[in-house]
Amino acid sequence: MTNPARKFIGMTVLVIFVIVYAFVAMVIGDMTMQTASSVIRFAYFAIAGLTWTIPAGAIIWWMEHGFRLSRRPDAD
Repeated sequence: MTNPARKFIGMTVLVIFVIVYAFVAMVIGDMTMQTASSVIRFAYFAIAGLTWTIPAGAIIWWMEHGFRLSRRPDAD
């Protein structure tokens, strides 16, 4: 896959992922944290607000490097 195509696909997946993740985290937090204390709500939203960076980092890494299924013949 060419580098521009990989970056376009990665950008599209990243934008969709962040939107869906934010919506799901917000709905889960709203539905389950109605009666929780302020500290618990803060902890949930702090963790949920930072957790998206792990898969986003993987997507960005793929955009930059891609997956190599076979070794280069000159690599040893």
